[in-house]
Amino acid sequence: MNLIDLEDVDGDRCVVRVTGRYQPGVLTGHDILQADVLVSASFVDARLELYLFQEDLDTWQHDLTQLAPGKGATIGGDRRLSLGFFMHEDRTLSLTVQDPDRMSLMLEIGPEEAWIQDHHQRLDHVRETWPSEVVETAPMTYEWSSNRKRQVGRMPPKIS
Repeated sequence: MNLIDLEDVDGDRCVVRVTGRYQPGVLTGHDILQADVLVSASFVDARLELYLFQEDLDTWQHDLTQLAPGKGATIGGDRRLSLGFFMHEDRTLSLTVQDPDRMSLMLEIGPEEAWIQDHHQRLDHVRETWPSEVVETAPMTYEWSSNRKRQVGRMPPKIS
């Protein structure tokens, strides 16, 4: 499902498509989400891999809420691939895609007027589909949260 889907009339597009959990059933990787970043414009057609932590989704939500002309939003953080969005006074976006191992690029995208509300709904849908199910009870100690959907068989043990 698309967490981010921005396109303008010129065909410039950026999609962040969440494809599932990184390591389902493994405490340390269960809540990490895998995503494909698809970027296309007249000069580029790229597909890159992105891993999203729950904190990334929290930051994206916060940044979307605060986004206004002269402000920015990010997703991906400082772990390899990151996306940065900066809103100009005319409400167009400068999108920066930085993958230190592969490429760095910038696109100008003029999204539809209601794109921020649409992306809040997209974020809610991602969180409903892949809710956080792991809690850190102490530094580097994890266990399944009480709201985890029960799997067939027993719950895996706590990992420290």
